[in-house]
Amino acid sequence: MKVSYDREVDILYIKLTDATIEESDEEKPGYVIDYDANGSIVGIEIMNASKSVTKPNSVELAIA
Repeated sequence: MKVSYDREVDILYIKLTDATIEESDEEKPGYVIDYDANGSIVGIEIMNASKSVTKPNSVELAIA
């Protein structure tokens, strides 16, 4: 998994796999979900991230 944040355009992207994106859907305004050929989620894009996420430029990892 890879998380990236672009301050210039205020977009946070969470990449879950390296699979090729076959389809993208904007489930709700400002939230795009990318899918592979099997319908599995490849990544999640959050536009205007600074308004939706407390600290878009930091990541906390918790392993249970």
